[in-house]
Amino acid sequence: MRLCFLVEEQYRHDGMPVDVIRQLAAWGHRVDVVRPGGSLLRLSETVRAGDHDAWVLKTVSGGPGLTLLEAAATIGLTTVNDARAIRGVRDKALAAVLAERHGLPVPVTYAAARPEEFAEIPESEYPLVVKPADGSSGRAVRLVPTPDELAPPGREGAGEGLLIAQPYVPNTGVDLKVYCVDGEFFATERCSPLHPDRPRRERQVPLTAEVAAIAAEVGAAYGLDLYGVDVVLGPDGPVVVDVNDFPSFRQVPDAVARVAWAILRLAHAGTKEPGTTSGPYASSYASSPYGPSALELPALPAEPASASAPVGGIA
Repeated sequence: MRLCFLVEEQYRHDGMPVDVIRQLAAWGHRVDVVRPGGSLLRLSETVRAGDHDAWVLKTVSGGPGLTLLEAAATIGLTTVNDARAIRGVRDKALAAVLAERHGLPVPVTYAAARPEEFAEIPESEYPLVVKPADGSSGRAVRLVPTPDELAPPGREGAGEGLLIAQPYVPNTGVDLKVYCVDGEFFATERCSPLHPDRPRRERQVPLTAEVAAIAAEVGAAYGLDLYGVDVVLGPDGPVVVDVNDFPSFRQVPDAVARVAWAILRLAHAGTKEPGTTSGPYASSYASSPYGPSALELPALPAEPASASAPVGGIA
């Protein structure tokens, strides 16, 4: 297979996706790497040629990579994840609306262009979690105890793009990150960015049926195949506080091989309607290189091939 990875500078040396690219190359597949924003692109050659089996996106939120992925999808090329699904979670205001529409357990969400405008929210709903609608990796996420502390020092009246605010869900200060890879779910426990003073810990933990069902509903609601869900365990049960396309998959066993296989399977399946990933508890793992293959994927050797296959742009 021939795959095109869109990788922005921030992830140039990151294990996700660099190690996945190398794994795919070791299996004998051709991987071209395009760095959006890092060089001149001739779109007629980069996108319209249509000589890739699938395009894969690993870029920062708001970066130019999503536009290129959407361009590929527009002319009928396969994308991982579905380009429409990625747009639905990259915009956190849109993501909140989609979540409520599908009945997912999410906090009430407010949107405003300036943090001071959240002062209209009843004080009974404080503290608030305020963050950019286009944020990622915990950037600029703040816990605001009272309306008087809405504007960050030195930023009063400054425009920050669209912001969202949600009532803080009381919890132990530990977030649960649930990863979905090829229909299988894995849970990781990590310190919340809202509680940096708490002891840092990150480990794989058992996944309850309730949280697994919510994670599966997230995939179906947004149409994602490879994704992560941030969950906090509040007094009324699990609450979804964020959704990420193509996350780090940290603490997932054999994450590189699992993600690489999932990309091959999705590329092989071709363009499909979003939301048709594996069922809530079904797993394609039995069809992976770790078990008997139920799919006939081209160029997937039983034993890894030489790592000398072409890998474009890896520096």
